[in-house]
Amino acid sequence: MSTTTEVEQHLRARRDTGRGLLMPYITGGITPGWTGFLRAFAAAGADAIEVGLPFSDPTLDGATIQEASDAALAQGASTRRILADLACLTDLGVPLVVSTYYNLVLHDGVEAFCAALRRAGVGGVIVPDLPVHEAGELTDVAAAFGIEVVLLAAPSTPEPRLAEIASRSRGFVYAVSVMGTTGERTALAGSAAELTRRIRQVSDRPVLLGFGISTPDQAREARRHADGVVVGAAVMRRVLDGAGPDDLREFLATLRQALDQECDRTR
Repeated sequence: MSTTTEVEQHLRARRDTGRGLLMPYITGGITPGWTGFLRAFAAAGADAIEVGLPFSDPTLDGATIQEASDAALAQGASTRRILADLACLTDLGVPLVVSTYYNLVLHDGVEAFCAALRRAGVGGVIVPDLPVHEAGELTDVAAAFGIEVVLLAAPSTPEPRLAEIASRSRGFVYAVSVMGTTGERTALAGSAAELTRRIRQVSDRPVLLGFGISTPDQAREARRHADGVVVGAAVMRRVLDGAGPDDLREFLATLRQALDQECDRTR
């Protein structure tokens, strides 16, 4: 079984050294032997890894992640099989955070779902379609199993709700850079800086910026505002186009270098 590392403790410790945080995403079950990508991510300098449990109606995801989910499901991927694969990992060295939609949580039942995550060595969970005012059951049960529930904040989130999200989120706060779905973009959204500033006013929890981080320049710019970045569609587009673990390690290494250069610049 992979070793569960407390997500927030791990990210705080790295952030407090001045390191820019990097969390790449992979759709579970996307290829045979897909866990090889996780080792490549860790070797490239990832600070945490997000594993998507594919769902047939991923409403918050753009075309690339939807395509990846469909491809994984067509190959027989399921929550049970993905978690079994994760349970076989050893010595990965970085925490795993699963992301999925609430239908899959309800399908197994909240307690059974959280117990399965723990057995697989998962430390956190992101459920993007679960609003903060309905997250009480999941956050309570997850906490009992040592699973940290990460909540999302968007540019449109009003101040009282933002404060509640920042207070109740565990692991980190996921800052959604734009109103819309996941996907590669040509430039970092202008709303990203303002959103991360607002989150920092109400929490000292690590803030990771996602939705549209695709290039080293965007990662570097994002680091000027947030503690780090989540990179999903840019990774999955390469996987869908046939890239292997070594190719992804090289790509993520360019993002790692950009984050490190930005940290060196600001010291």
